[in-house]
Amino acid sequence: MSDKNNDSNDLEALETRVDELIRTVDQLKTENSALRNQQENLVNERAQLIEKTEQARTRIESMISRLRAMETRS
Repeated sequence: MSDKNNDSNDLEALETRVDELIRTVDQLKTENSALRNQQENLVNERAQLIEKTEQARTRIESMISRLRAMETRS
């Protein structure tokens, strides 16, 4: 009888542990998905910032060229 109780307790403990592992896996999947989305958003934001920086650089270089041209005309 004692062996049956031990087996039953072991089985219940194993069941509990498996349920915990399933919850942990589900939680990690959710977290992983959220992190992937966040990474994608950050990559897109970075690309936009790089593009804006390049546009600003081009505009500034153009202004400098015009200022130099005005300077040489004077």
